Amino acid sequence: MKGDLFSSDHMVGPASAPGMSVQNEKSIRYVVNGEMLARQGAMVAYRGDLQFERKGQGVGGMLKRVVTGEGLPLMAVRGQGEAWFAHQAQNCFIVDIEPGDEFTVDGRNVLCFDATLSYRIQTVKGAGITGGGLFNSVFSGHGRLGLTCAGSPLVIPVTPQQPLYVDTDAVVGWTARLHTSLHRSQTFGSMLRGGSGEVVQLKLEGEGYVVVRPSELSSQER
Repeated sequence: MKGDLFSSDHMVGPASAPGMSVQNEKSIRYVVNGEMLARQGAMVAYRGDLQFERKGQGVGGMLKRVVTGEGLPLMAVRGQGEAWFAHQAQNCFIVDIEPGDEFTVDGRNVLCFDATLSYRIQTVKGAGITGGGLFNSVFSGHGRLGLTCAGSPLVIPVTPQQPLYVDTDAVVGWTARLHTSLHRSQTFGSMLRGGSGEVVQLKLEGEGYVVVRPSELSSQER
């Protein structure tokens, strides 16, 4: 069998290391030897002796259902083998979390992660009902976190001298030690569009990095 489809650009080769790696810009490969966790429905292929179990309510951080704006559920993948994960052909990225780190991320962007990571669900400070009821997942510990993003993300540094204002539908996540609040602004453009003239953004202050997607949420993602 010949053709561009069967070129090395698309052909899956032998695994080079256990754990998580980027297969291509749209998928993540995970060589499982024990347990890992992933977004339910994100597995697109697997081989080996693997079992998939829905994660519901339970005791302990890794047995909780992730509650975000969409109530994103998880599944545990156990055994020995390898699996590939993807979501709506979005771009995939890996974040390495070290001891002492925390990374806050919109649960809709979580694809898969190591079982060595712990997470908690928290309301984004300053963004309650008025801000759309933002619930984010905060990851800590030591391990790798696989994320998706519609398009190529922007990673924007934040300093005490330069706070950042982001659309609440465009923010993917941010690093620890950044403080959040709602910021209301009035712009001439919003008045021309027939709105109230009030635009609400999420303000992030401190020192760290913010990850922003180059588009707002689609109606299917809300």
